[in-house]
Amino acid sequence: MVRHVYSLLFYLAQPLIWLRLLWRARRQPEYLQHLGERYGFYAQTVPDRLLWLHAVSVGETRAAEPLIKALLDAYPDHLLLLTHMTPTGRATGGELIAKYGNRLLQAYLPYDLPDACGRFLDHFKPRLGLLMETELWPNLIATAAQRGVPLALVNARLSPKSQRGYLRLAPLIRPALAALTAVAAQTPADAERLLAIGAQRVSILGNIKFDVTPSPQKLELGGEWRRALGARPVWLAASTREGEEALILDAFARLNRPDLLLLLVPRHPQRFAEAAALVAERKLPLCRRSDDVLPTSDTRVWLGDSMGEMPAYFAFADIALIGGTLLPFGGQNLIEAAACGCPVLVGPHSYNFAQATEDAIACGAARRVADIDAAANAVRDLLGNREDLQAMRRAAATFSQAHRGATARTVALIKDIAAPRTAD
Repeated sequence: MVRHVYSLLFYLAQPLIWLRLLWRARRQPEYLQHLGERYGFYAQTVPDRLLWLHAVSVGETRAAEPLIKALLDAYPDHLLLLTHMTPTGRATGGELIAKYGNRLLQAYLPYDLPDACGRFLDHFKPRLGLLMETELWPNLIATAAQRGVPLALVNARLSPKSQRGYLRLAPLIRPALAALTAVAAQTPADAERLLAIGAQRVSILGNIKFDVTPSPQKLELGGEWRRALGARPVWLAASTREGEEALILDAFARLNRPDLLLLLVPRHPQRFAEAAALVAERKLPLCRRSDDVLPTSDTRVWLGDSMGEMPAYFAFADIALIGGTLLPFGGQNLIEAAACGCPVLVGPHSYNFAQATEDAIACGAARRVADIDAAANAVRDLLGNREDLQAMRRAAATFSQAHRGATARTVALIKDIAAPRTAD
């Protein structure tokens, strides 16, 4: 009965959802593409043997790459369907299709409406479904169970804040979690929180993001930039969120170091223009990555307005401040920075990646700062002490290597619940 009420409210909310799509399309017209897929209508031909992995947006799609490769290797006679909910996630998935070829298909996951979920599953008929991180859609899960499609939540994480929200929806969420075939949690704390909101059959397998290998081409690109720039120090503000760019720019100006270059990379591409305007307001000489020119000696801020180049930015920088941690957004992923050997600073808000952050701090790969002024002071102090900075760089590489292996453990779990790996 609770799920029926949820479904009715979701149907009634469709006009608001369409208004939201139109609003987002003002900055990203791609939101108005493939609209039929959002309601379970698909045109593409479907193979006989298909696995399905859902990665909602950019971060989840990039994190899924080791698992995608492992699944293609483990199931050579299956194709893999990637589903997303955002255009940027779909674009990132397109990069993986270009890399791995025609064994990958791509589509939007429909809205969590009973009929749309039914059409999706009836069209693709996947033998297995994998939901990355924290994608709990009650109708999708219930429909998969009705059709006998094994469905697992993998690389699962749940912050205390999200746990509190799900507990308020317990009558809706508990049956959904109970219907999952398996849950692969990143950490013991994630597992404990997932169990508290109703998850069953929970395993602790680690974080697949540690198995992501930075593109050698992107690392070399960052090295080329560094050689072109010479000894000039670089402070990277990586994956910044709303409200953080202004704080960072003001603190950067207060440092009063004309030799220091700030590399500013907003998390969402629709905010690139907004970030450029903030730089212009402060009359700081600006260069944009999209202009395909490198900073000159007069450039104070380089705006990283590109997609898929974060490994190059980490390889280029002396030190990175992880976005989403200065203000209460929960933080972005510091694992990629560590894999690139880049020392990082994190603000007080890192609950989205709590365990990874604490582990990185404990081994010396990262430092916690209380606010933006403390971050700016840490940048100044570390740039003045190259031995400490180099020690952080070594610790970052060690930290990244020490936590690998979650992909292999996840594939082993999948083999216990998946379809046969050879033709029937």
